[in-house]
Amino acid sequence: AQVAGWASLPLVFSKRVSTEFNHHAVTTEIPPDHEMETMLEVGMWSWGWMEPPLGTISFFLLCMQFARDQRVTLGMHPFERYKKWRANELIREFPKYDTGMLSDFAKTFTFESAENAGLLSI
Repeated sequence: AQVAGWASLPLVFSKRVSTEFNHHAVTTEIPPDHEMETMLEVGMWSWGWMEPPLGTISFFLLCMQFARDQRVTLGMHPFERYKKWRANELIREFPKYDTGMLSDFAKTFTFESAENAGLLSI
């Protein structure tokens, strides 16, 4: 989502990027140079074919955020089943350790950040 968000800026406002994208993906008529002298004029031209995908993606993300919020409001916690599975796998892998502590650790620890910090060697 972040890549798409940042990529949308030059795709809409950069004359070079938007004309290149138009050449390969859109193939609409390019206005004369005197009508595309500023970033806003480029944006007026490119917005005609950039608005449908940007609007659709924005609406989709908004709906997904709303749906997740409603699940949380109803007490349905996303990823809870995965956290329980991960806790059970850790308890099965290390039976000598306290199951409560392993379970709490597995449910709260983010393994992605541990890999990046060099804490886990997988």
